[in-house]
Amino acid sequence: MEETKTDYPLHNPVARQGAPNVVWIILDDTGFGVSSAFGGLVETPTLDYLAENGLRFNNFHTAAISAATRAALLTGRNHHSSHMGRFNDDRFGVPGYDTYLPMENGTIAEVLRENGYATFCVGKYNVVPVGDASNAGPFNRWPTGRGFDHYYGFNPASGSGDQWHPLMYRDTHREGEDPEGRVAIVRLADEAINYIAEEKTAAPDKPFFLYFAPGTAHTPFHVDKEWVEKYRGRFDIGWDEYARQTLENQIRLGIVPEGTVLPERNLDVQPWEEVPEQERRLYARQMETFAGFMTQTDWEIGRIIEFLRRSGELDNTIIMIALGDNGPSGEGGRIGYKEKVSKDNEQSILNAEYAKMDHYGDERTWPFYPVGWAQACATPFRYYKKWADYEGGTHDGLIVFYPAGNLEKGGIRTQYTHVVDFLPTTVELTGSRLPKNINGYRQTPLEGVSFAYAVQAPDNNIVDRKKVQYYEMNSSYALYKDGWKVQFPNGLTNKQVRPFFQDTEVHLYNLREDFNEAHDLAAENPRKVKKMLKEFDRLAKKYHVYPLKNGKSADKNYPDPVRNHVDIYVGARRWGEYPYGNGTQGRPYTLSVYIDEGGPSSSGILASQKGWALYVLNGYPVYATAGGAKLVGSRPLPEGPCVVSARVEYKDKKTNLTLLIDGEVVGTMTPGAKLQIGVKANAVNVGRQWGLPVSGDYESPFIYTGKIFKATIDLD
Repeated sequence: MEETKTDYPLHNPVARQGAPNVVWIILDDTGFGVSSAFGGLVETPTLDYLAENGLRFNNFHTAAISAATRAALLTGRNHHSSHMGRFNDDRFGVPGYDTYLPMENGTIAEVLRENGYATFCVGKYNVVPVGDASNAGPFNRWPTGRGFDHYYGFNPASGSGDQWHPLMYRDTHREGEDPEGRVAIVRLADEAINYIAEEKTAAPDKPFFLYFAPGTAHTPFHVDKEWVEKYRGRFDIGWDEYARQTLENQIRLGIVPEGTVLPERNLDVQPWEEVPEQERRLYARQMETFAGFMTQTDWEIGRIIEFLRRSGELDNTIIMIALGDNGPSGEGGRIGYKEKVSKDNEQSILNAEYAKMDHYGDERTWPFYPVGWAQACATPFRYYKKWADYEGGTHDGLIVFYPAGNLEKGGIRTQYTHVVDFLPTTVELTGSRLPKNINGYRQTPLEGVSFAYAVQAPDNNIVDRKKVQYYEMNSSYALYKDGWKVQFPNGLTNKQVRPFFQDTEVHLYNLREDFNEAHDLAAENPRKVKKMLKEFDRLAKKYHVYPLKNGKSADKNYPDPVRNHVDIYVGARRWGEYPYGNGTQGRPYTLSVYIDEGGPSSSGILASQKGWALYVLNGYPVYATAGGAKLVGSRPLPEGPCVVSARVEYKDKKTNLTLLIDGEVVGTMTPGAKLQIGVKANAVNVGRQWGLPVSGDYESPFIYTGKIFKATIDLD
């Protein structure tokens, strides 16, 4: 009898034998001169270890802002080619700016999954179009729709937010508040370790790709107090001395060429000695908080590294760490406050910050730092995040660690590299193949250039293979080509980005001889300038940079048309939410909560947001704000169904609040605050408080004891 032969088709790709694991780490709003691994005064022992046993790249660049950088990083295509010309909350109806990452631009997760890898994304994603980030999706551009097996992190369209009470997601579903009350970076590190542990338990021979993107060090600087206290008094030296010491360290370490000098002070930065004494202590404390945030993050990265070591995976893991997705943020202005500051309110803001500075880093604070520290963190470069023309906006440190790759331990690489080069480098180092089609979509060619040649070289005696790279952000433009750089900020440069700086000149630098753009050679080389401007024009047409945009779009229909009526249904749960919308935009509105079961014995939140809450206390409706305003209704809720409303109107520069039960007025108040309903990460919660309570009447989450059908928001 003839033997029956069986044949099982291969349903899933299998990685090549011995394929290395891959870990990408990208920090946020950091700066070239921060980490001790790159000469900064902020202690990062984990990064130091990886750099000393791997390679430091001192000529690495980004796209000058978070979403643009991450789109280029994940796809290996330029950010305009990936339709992320600026930010994912700023759509403009042309290919380079519509914010929809093309399926034809496969992500690193999609590529590696096609090569047999498990794939995890933890932290900040930030490349989902804002209009797709609600509970309704669509989810095809969320991380799990773009090649990641699992996602744990912030709302994938969000660029920043509260680190103590973040709106966290697991795959496509909202996570609850952390029962242990941990700050986000601890939770993120735990989840990264858990994903690796689970995968290596289930499939020990399968390599993994981890994309770890904490919110560090984007404002707010939220951190456990012990890490802040570690730095008490250490930044009393001020930002000028910080920059001097950092440059000295950078030269000693060989990260910056001998002879490099500090650049002239940015136009918006005060000399430290001219800062009033009380303000100096405040600003020093802000920097202590930033440094603590960085060092705690380094510790948490160290926990991931230690788990890899103990599990036997570290030697065969490629770790690539971008020490920033752009330059340090100058958005804190003179006093380290991100919201609008005028001469009229500056002192009151300072007084409020003086009162809370000893608590900086905890859940009651929202710390930031001034532009003086931003320039110091960019040492030895000028200017900040969002500036694509100056190195301070795009030049960050890069560490590559790969024990099995026999890298030159502690080597420094000066080859020009860009975030768009991460993907092709990883493909080459892992021996992976680039699929021609992914999920039925024909793939576009990569636009990055692999720097695996520099990683694998025995020393730095190698010639750059990346010859050209364009830059554009907020109408600031630059082109790198063969060691030269031309920069030409538009005379219409967005005044929101750089109100103090209206430069219309073209500048030219020889970066191989002038590391930090100290010597403008444009006047001496008009032909070189002309040729490079022509090359920028060619690349701008090729990569969808045109039509050039001057700052944020005026498209008011993005992320979605203004909804004058919103229903927030609770469903079968005890609570509901509306995470994203246009907010009330300063318009009069009515917030109503439809109660099915409540009555005079009920208590709990009806609707809330960070800063305000409409709730019931022992049967009485109450509206309160974190600023201390409070209105209690004159009578309790009736038995049975009812509608509790808060009516907000504006007249004669005053806010008028009216509290109603079933349309009957039960209280009025004229608070100082505008009582607006906010947008984005400030979700409107129905039936509970998210994060800190706004009043001493209750403790969060203060879930309503009755039953709510829905809440509505009606704009006039």
